[in-house]
Amino acid sequence: MFTIYKEFHFSASHQLLKLPEDHPCHRIHGHNYLIEVELASETLNEVGFVRDYRELDALKAYIDEKFDHRHLNDVLGDDNVTAEQLAKHFYDWCKAKWSEVTAVRVRETPRSCAEYRP
Repeated sequence: MFTIYKEFHFSASHQLLKLPEDHPCHRIHGHNYLIEVELASETLNEVGFVRDYRELDALKAYIDEKFDHRHLNDVLGDDNVTAEQLAKHFYDWCKAKWSEVTAVRVRETPRSCAEYRP
């Protein structure tokens, strides 16, 4: 199995309004998010790739247009946007474009990560 990864970055705010009001994540706060997309294939294409990394630039454009420097609760229409939900959202978006997508990871900090892998 061949596996490739590509990272994307954006900054945004969110709130976790389902948490108690005294929880720090209930308050509006922001992160410098890192999104990592994983693609895998048993075989390589005619040029020796799982998929050309340049094709993944469509995800960068989507992130820049819809997510970067935005309030994620507004973007996703949810009052409790978690890293887990973002991982699933980006997985679904990517999988609709690229069949080789196997997982998406979302990092809010260098030490915390959520992954969606069906």
